[in-house]
Amino acid sequence: MTAPSLFISHGSPMFALEPGQLGPNLRAIGQSLHGVTAVLVVSPHWQTRGVRIGTSAAPETIHDFGGFPPPLYQLQYPAPGAPTLAQDAAQLLAQAGFNVALDERRGLDHGAWVPLRYLFPQAEVPVFQVSLPHDIDAAGALRLGQALAPLRARGVLVVGSGSLTHNLYEFRQAIRDPQYAQEFVDWVRAAVAARDVAALVDYRRRAPHAERAHPTEEHYLPLLVAMGASTGTDAAHLVEGGMTYGVLSMDSFAFGLPEPAATSPEPAA
Repeated sequence: MTAPSLFISHGSPMFALEPGQLGPNLRAIGQSLHGVTAVLVVSPHWQTRGVRIGTSAAPETIHDFGGFPPPLYQLQYPAPGAPTLAQDAAQLLAQAGFNVALDERRGLDHGAWVPLRYLFPQAEVPVFQVSLPHDIDAAGALRLGQALAPLRARGVLVVGSGSLTHNLYEFRQAIRDPQYAQEFVDWVRAAVAARDVAALVDYRRRAPHAERAHPTEEHYLPLLVAMGASTGTDAAHLVEGGMTYGVLSMDSFAFGLPEPAATSPEPAA
């Protein structure tokens, strides 16, 4: 099968315990997928010099957060790794001009295992991670996804895991101003529906409230990874997630889902 590519908003680590609106929608997508050979995840919680790729055969569950309820730290996601496919991904990225290294010890950070608990709750599908270079820009993130796109024909589900809005200062200060966040979300929805890749790359200049929605870029860039891994013939589906804590959008996007897909209708341009 040709697997889809996904952008998933993982929001706060509490998403692992609070499925909200997005959790059931991800579960429905997972149930619609058959023949997935592995999941490749690009998460902002693994940023490195150049690109590193996890090749562990049994990646550990990393609890890379602090100050949350104890039950969160008991959760495990014991999916197997995919060392051979990880090495194939490394070759594709090297051919595209990226500086690539393999990492046999790296586990799965919460940007990977938290959403995967809903997509594949049995943890039966192999998973490996590709890091996000700390100095990559929007155009580079798109190119990273484009380099990984051939893996989809081998059944690899390419997941960019981030957050559609990610102002942690306002989240921590309990500043609740959903209007600006929703205006940014609406702009992204329209750009994705129109497949306006140029606008999505140039979002910092074109999108309303872009710098407020993303004071730093690392949680937005996985959207461009997922977009880059898709093709012009892949239908784009909005996966409804709602707005949590007033400012963190959980909206996500799927590209090239099999039909019929258990998502909301496509957003209007």
